[in-house]
Amino acid sequence: MFDELLATLYNTQQSHNYLVDNDGTVKDCTLETIDSPTTYRLYRFLTDLEDLLNSTANPEKILLTLIPKVRQLLTDSYWLQTDYSEPSRNLGWSVKILYQEPDYPITIQNVAWLPHQTSPIHNHGTWGIVAIISGSEKNKLWRRTSRKSDRLELVGEQILLPGDIIAFNPEAIHSVEPVGDEPTITFNLYGVTNFAARYEFDAVTHKAKNF
Repeated sequence: MFDELLATLYNTQQSHNYLVDNDGTVKDCTLETIDSPTTYRLYRFLTDLEDLLNSTANPEKILLTLIPKVRQLLTDSYWLQTDYSEPSRNLGWSVKILYQEPDYPITIQNVAWLPHQTSPIHNHGTWGIVAIISGSEKNKLWRRTSRKSDRLELVGEQILLPGDIIAFNPEAIHSVEPVGDEPTITFNLYGVTNFAARYEFDAVTHKAKNF
């Protein structure tokens, strides 16, 4: 029963596909599902991902192409939804790498958050996709003001539920907070990180630092 629930979690019309622009604006996108004649496994996804990245460097095109593939991957290969580490009581979170090899620049991981945690305000210095496996998550979306590049203003908030997918353009700024009393588990995919453009922000002092 539990496996059946996980397998159908990402195959529901009630789930949303969100795209966050560089200025923190959120769009709810209606995207066609992919039709795979066979089970869509991780190795096929990785091949499709590599082919896509070799064909375009446009972040938004990459994200809109990948969202349906991530949804299909998590629907067909539901083991990915169960392969995570319990969040650390000391840190409040945990990360489980799902695929790695020497010099492979793409990050594919599951992240688990304990309730009542809050991430720093940050961007990723690359495009990113986050799919909610269980629990719920509040994303606060921010943007730099035109008056001063390190000064932030809150654009809005987006609550994510199981089955929802949110995609971030490289300069999108957000902070993450699990909602409720249960851990939040997410599948996270990130492109090649430009560390010189990856920042953590302080909304009080309006300082930005690389991390």
